[in-house]
Amino acid sequence: MKCPYCAHADTAVVDSRESEEQDAIRRRRSCQKCEKRFTTFERIQGIELKVIKKDGEREDFDREKLKRGVVKATWKRPVSMSDIEDLLDDVERKLRCKQGNEVKSWEIGNLVINRLKKVDPLSYLLFASVYRDFNSLEDFAEEISKIHTLQEERDLEIETEKKAHKEASKNQTKSTESNN
Repeated sequence: MKCPYCAHADTAVVDSRESEEQDAIRRRRSCQKCEKRFTTFERIQGIELKVIKKDGEREDFDREKLKRGVVKATWKRPVSMSDIEDLLDDVERKLRCKQGNEVKSWEIGNLVINRLKKVDPLSYLLFASVYRDFNSLEDFAEEISKIHTLQEERDLEIETEKKAHKEASKNQTKSTESNN
């Protein structure tokens, strides 16, 4: 493995561990020449999958290409590379479970969008604007409105859960007091 700092070929593995999903091995390496450390990941070589593009053209699934798109959408946002890798792992896992070896590009885009929506709404909007070919401010306004509605529904759901938990706690306290 070449050192990304000095391109020296002699590096040593300092630490290895499996990812939580046990689908990759993370290795910390040290360069024998410049002594800098870096991380590599060993994972199953991609999936034998053809992506059918909008124009009907077929190309091999490229995790790195997808990663570049997600990284652009999350640039200067509070989304870590670990979050991005988790998102990509999840998308790739779902694609592996599909029947057949071809998938439409919009299916991959939807998988990414659904995950990004949960991770960071603004990153989701940035990715969606490219993926869904936003052409006007109205397209953005419509999507922002959908995000607000979704957020309000989530907030209401959380508030309802909190009230139910508080009520259950109160009932348990009353039950305990009456038993004493």
